[in-house]
Amino acid sequence: MATQLPTTDIRIGADLIRRRKGGTPIVCLTAYTYPIARLLDPYVDLLLVGDSVAMVLHGHETTLGASLEMMIAHGQAVMRGSAKACVVVDMPAGTYEDSAAQAVVSARRIVGESGCQAVKLEGGVDMAAQIAAIVAADIPVMGHIGLQPQSVEKDGGYKIKGRTDENVAALIADALAVEKAGAFSLVIEGTIETVAADITRRIAIPTIGIGASGECDGQILVIDDMVGLTVDRVPKFVKQYADLRSVIAHAAERYASEVRDRDFPGPTHVFSRTNGGDES
Repeated sequence: MATQLPTTDIRIGADLIRRRKGGTPIVCLTAYTYPIARLLDPYVDLLLVGDSVAMVLHGHETTLGASLEMMIAHGQAVMRGSAKACVVVDMPAGTYEDSAAQAVVSARRIVGESGCQAVKLEGGVDMAAQIAAIVAADIPVMGHIGLQPQSVEKDGGYKIKGRTDENVAALIADALAVEKAGAFSLVIEGTIETVAADITRRIAIPTIGIGASGECDGQILVIDDMVGLTVDRVPKFVKQYADLRSVIAHAAERYASEVRDRDFPGPTHVFSRTNGGDES
């Protein structure tokens, strides 16, 4: 029998997230699949269908492996599994940078085909026109400054931001530009703590930290990092709340052993004329 989604009278929208500035911290996690969205939805305010899916689920070395079709498909899955959280879908590299017109077309497709509440794109001053155009098209936008995974090849690796006065000034300018362009919130990633805290105080929209500051208006982690499923290096800023790698590996080990020893399937896992022919 199919299980039912949790019911709620209202789904959290971008406007409600915006109004959370300075209030109870906003709880955010990434989600890429229907079952994970269902599990997380009761506990979070926002689910991000991040382009990190290219690395986490598809095995790419960077987020540049994400495509528009990939993001839409995972956005659809998360929307099917979510009833309450604000669902935001990342705009993948190559789908918005060239022009405001390109950005609007891509954003409309993401929202139209997935049903999500908002899109997210990386960049500050250089992407202000794209953000403003998408917002003008009545699509809420979440910004993203600091360490920008889509620019990792251009930056020569994953480098923490805010270490020099020049970089700090650029980060502040980016945050102000994103706010002015009309974004409803701003992710700050991989940024020196005091700089992220200062940006949070300077702008009127909520900041969502990841490797940033506890003073941000909310926090986000990649779900696979948080539950201990990451197979490669885990970033310093991650706190693991579970060790599912060990749980899954142990379960697979037990299953393999029982199959090889012919202990599985047992009498309760097969059908006979006496125990009935259905699956109940």
